[in-house]
Amino acid sequence: MRLVLLAPPGAGKGTQAELIEQKFRVAHISTGDLLREAVKKGTILGLKAKKYMDKGELVPDEVVIGIIKDKIKELNDFILDGFPRTLEQAKVLDRILDEEGKKLDTVIEIQVPDERLVERAVGRLSCKCGEVYHEIYNPPRTEGICDRCGGKLYKREDDTAETMYSRIKSYKMKTIPLIKYYFQKGILRTVNGDQDIEKVFWEIEKILNKIKKD
Repeated sequence: MRLVLLAPPGAGKGTQAELIEQKFRVAHISTGDLLREAVKKGTILGLKAKKYMDKGELVPDEVVIGIIKDKIKELNDFILDGFPRTLEQAKVLDRILDEEGKKLDTVIEIQVPDERLVERAVGRLSCKCGEVYHEIYNPPRTEGICDRCGGKLYKREDDTAETMYSRIKSYKMKTIPLIKYYFQKGILRTVNGDQDIEKVFWEIEKILNKIKKD
């Protein structure tokens, strides 16, 4: 099973990717994780990526694509999270898969209203251990303290309404052509991300179970 997950920032895409990975035993390919792994290993592409990451700049497409291509060669089943982000990247992905004799089974878009995305971000609480909470929807047992490690929770500087609306606008500008592309190919499926994590996953699970049967 090979699929792409698309979702705006704050929609819970990473959480759903992990649930799919556990349930269907498919590898979760996160672009961010791959870049960090390549940097850590000191690969040629990793060293190229590091130059940009150290400056806080976007890693060029050719570097990201090279790292993705190497990973796809290793795996038969996977979830792509964070790639493709643009129409150009989607076309490159198709060429990579064609070279490997593979194809995408489906592209799942998680849809969440803009206002809810902003609400989620503004109320988000983070911990250095990686745990994430929300002031309303997922508060810690003790105010300001992480349930997992006891660390002090904090708000990220970019978790503001202004920043989120800007990120959402950027996402839409890049992704609308991508969504249209996959719709025309007949492999786009949408799920309602404005509900509990379990309900979102239930919708995704139905889609993937149907693919397995077909």
